[in-house]
Formats: sequence, structure tokens, C-alpha cells
Amino acid sequence: MLTFKNYNIADWFSFYRIIAAPFLLTLIWFDKQLIFTWFLLISYSTDAIDGFLARKLKIVSSRGSQLDSFGDQITLIIGLIGLFYFEPDFIKANLILILIAFVPYIIQMVLAYIKYGKATAFHTYLAKLSAMIQCVFILWALFFSPEYSLFYIMIGIGLLETFEEITLIYMYDNWASDVKGIYWAFRDKRRFKKNTIEKH
Repeated sequence: MLTFKNYNIADWFSFYRIIAAPFLLTLIWFDKQLIFTWFLLISYSTDAIDGFLARKLKIVSSRGSQLDSFGDQITLIIGLIGLFYFEPDFIKANLILILIAFVPYIIQMVLAYIKYGKATAFHTYLAKLSAMIQCVFILWALFFSPEYSLFYIMIGIGLLETFEEITLIYMYDNWASDVKGIYWAFRDKRRFKKNTIEKH
């Protein structure tokens, strides 16, 4: 296993996203949109890299999953702050729709902290798709201009993903990582129930 001070190489890409956050905020503060967008692209890219390395090197862990999720959330928030700052007219014109999508996400976060004491790290297929579309939309908006078709797709997929996360929170009594989706969660629960019955 490739490790450095008890953290594997995949974790360090997650750390990069967290450490890069203050630097990205500084670029927003100094109104450096192009430089900010390029570094935001690098942060988004590390999300794909750390997941690939974790699977390839077989160093997937619950700690790594949690760190990855935290890095993702920080980067998403920074991207949204950049979008709010550099594209204020677009935000004002679509504020209601943005709030409709954002409020369920806040509810999901609160439910996770109430039940598990920390954020979820389910990493479902829908969550990965939602994150990818968010990245594409934010980068496109900052490099060029907001694309409404991408925006509506992002809102729709984001809502579906949030409701899936809420459902999974109710399904899992204990914190779990790398759950592919509701279908797989039901399958795992049926398998667990079957094994429990067989043991008795």
C-alpha cells in the first residue's frame, strides 16, 4: 500500500481539494475569474483521480470515503461561491429554482448529522452523475456563460440524488460508505436478512 504518514496516496488528492479552498476563495476576492476557474478545474479533476487510485490500488476505506466526501462538499461550495460572485445576474434570475434544489440538500445534511454525527459518503451512481453535471455546468458558466439546458439537468438530477440520499439515510441505521444506490441497498438488506435467518 502506498502510504505517507498513515494516509494513502488517494487521500492526499482529497486533502488537496480541502487545502486549495482558501486559495480559491482568495482568487474570488481578487476578482481573478479565469485563474479561479482553471484551479477549480484542477480541484474537480482530483476527485476523479482519488477515486480511480483508491479502486485501482485497492486502498478504499471508510476514512478515505469520508475525506473524499468532505473534499467534494468543500469544492462544490467554493464553485457555487464563485458562480454567485462572477455570475450574479444569472443567480438573481434563477434564485427560486436554486433554493428549491438547495433546501432539500441542507435537510439531507442535517438528517445525516443527526443520525450519524457526520456527513454521508454513500457515493451512489446518481451522486457521481450529479457531481459530474454540477462540475460541467459551473465550469462552463465560468469559462463561457451559463447554459440553461445544463442548468435544468443539474437541478433535476441534483433533486433526485438528494431524495435518494435521504431515503438511504432512513434505510441505514449505521453510517455506511460506497452504497451504489437504492436498488443495491435493498439487495444488501435482503442478503443480510437471509444470512441472519440461515444462522438461526
